[in-house]
Order: sequence, then structure tokens, then C-alpha cells
Amino acid sequence: MVLEMSPTRHPAAIRRIEADVVACERCPRLRSHCRAIAREKRAAYRDQEYWGKPVPGFGDPGAWLLIVGLAPGAHGSNRTGRMFTGDRSGVWLFGELHRQGLASRGEAVSRDDGLALDGVWITAAARCAPPGNRPAPVELDRCREYLEREMRALEGVRVRLALGRIGFDAIWKARRALALPDVSPQPRFGHGAAVALPEGGWVLASYHPSQQNTSTGVLTAPMWRDVFLTAKRLRDRV
Repeated sequence: MVLEMSPTRHPAAIRRIEADVVACERCPRLRSHCRAIAREKRAAYRDQEYWGKPVPGFGDPGAWLLIVGLAPGAHGSNRTGRMFTGDRSGVWLFGELHRQGLASRGEAVSRDDGLALDGVWITAAARCAPPGNRPAPVELDRCREYLEREMRALEGVRVRLALGRIGFDAIWKARRALALPDVSPQPRFGHGAAVALPEGGWVLASYHPSQQNTSTGVLTAPMWRDVFLTAKRLRDRV
């Protein structure tokens, strides 16, 4: 059964994380950029009110699958206020989640569109849209606490899916901050790579479904579908 993911259904720890993310002012460069984009807007969205604030994670608090992306898009999540909503990466992500029975619909257009996830939580290494889609290392460091708190609160997660190298690195750095067991040798990013965790569960890596990757064939639809089939197989091996 797909859950309705209204904020009131979220456990208290998740609600606190959401509130802290939205109120965050740790990175002046990113906050200035997001506000400027929200004021200037893209012509196609001129009549819309942009979110313009840090974007919290969302999904099913009972998730078995944690998806970690890079950062909100300037005219995607920074406009809509929900991860992967309103941009082309989201078309790939939610389309496949729907086909896999993990999302109530295959299209995400706004945070009020009724989309609900079943068994999935979506978050990112950075919560503000960065200039050039490149958060600075210090900005990623400042933001990592929120991922750490999500990883602690989402106790049912069995597979952590990293979309891109930055998401992959963010998971390992968050694990170290949480004093979780090390993995040796040091895991390396590669599409389809799956790393078993000492305490149980997995980290799975994928190319990010960015337009740059999907339009050039770096990431194809069959490759993308196989990522989620692999995630399901790993879930059942835990």
C-alpha cells in the first residue's frame, strides 16, 4: 500500500530535520544564488512562485531504499520545493520508480501533486541549488549533518543508492561521521557497483540521471532500469 506522505505522518525526528533544512542559512553563497534564481525566474515559469529555500528530503519514513542525489536544480527543486521535482532528472527517476511499483505516479510537477513513495526516501548531498551545479567542498561538509540525521532516523533502510560520485562520497563520509564500521578496501565509485556493509545492507552506485548523462547515452534506459532491479535483489539478500 502506498502511503500518503504529508508532513503530519512523518515521525518527529524527520519533521525536525525537514524544518532545520528549510531554515538553514549555513552557506551564504548558495542562499544568495537560490534567492536570486527565485526572483529572476526562467521565462517558462514566470507566473510561478519559486520555493527558493533549502530543499528537504521526502518519501516514506519506513523506506528500505535511500536515494542520495547531488543537489536541487535551479529551476527544478529550487522552484518546486521537492527533490527531483520539475526537472528532466525527475522524469527519469519518478518514471522508473512508478514502473517498479515504488511511486504512486510517474510524473512529479509540484510538491502538491499527490505523488507518494512506497519504501523510498529521496535526499541529496546538498540541499541548495549551487551555481553551475557544483557545490563547494566546504558547502557539502556543512550540509552533511542533515544526511547523517536522515540516515540515523530512517532505521529500515537496507539499500543506499548513490546517484553520481558526489552522492556516493557523501554516503561514506556520513557513515564515518556516524562512527559506522569501515569498509576495506576503500570503495570506489562505478556505475552498478554494490558494496556490502559490515553491519548489513548495501551501498549501490549509479550514474546520475542528469540530462548530460541521459542525452549522451552515458546512462541509458536499460541501465537505469537495471539499477532498481539490482536494488530490489539486494534488498532481498539482506
